[in-house]
Amino acid sequence: MKLTCISCLKREEVKVNTTVKWFFTPTDHENSTYRKTLIYQYQDEVPESVGGHFNGRLAWNGSKDLQDVSILILNVSESDRGFYECNITRQFDFRDFTPTTTIQKNITLTVKEKASNDTAAIYSEIMMYVLLVFLTLWLLVEMVYCYKKISKSDEQAQDAATKYLAVPSEQKDNPVAPVTE
Repeated sequence: MKLTCISCLKREEVKVNTTVKWFFTPTDHENSTYRKTLIYQYQDEVPESVGGHFNGRLAWNGSKDLQDVSILILNVSESDRGFYECNITRQFDFRDFTPTTTIQKNITLTVKEKASNDTAAIYSEIMMYVLLVFLTLWLLVEMVYCYKKISKSDEQAQDAATKYLAVPSEQKDNPVAPVTE
């Protein structure tokens, strides 16, 4: 499951030091005493999974320019449902002035036992097969039409050629005397 977190820079030519921290707060209807815990961080150009509940199941899926700072959760389970928080801290370097900005994005992940069927995917698959059958039949009709047209054209060409090359039967009975000099 990809947890998407995007924070665009307005000026790429400015030097910036970016730190990304991902937090997780589980949701459990029976026990609401869970606290927010750090699960992943990207600091000093090093992505690192903190461990705990997600040990070995988190992977960096962000961009090199750190405008997309998304992560992947591998082998999602029901215990992964909850609130995810993406904190992006950027420290800009303007020589003598180094302002810092922090952006927070929240994601709620709901995990279902069985994936629901996407009706749009089902309709698009049906339409794909209908179009495939229709286009195949249309191609077949076009091929038959072109074949008939070409064969009719060939027959007409042969008829025209035999009319010009045929010797009339009257001349066969009375051959003309050969011309002599």
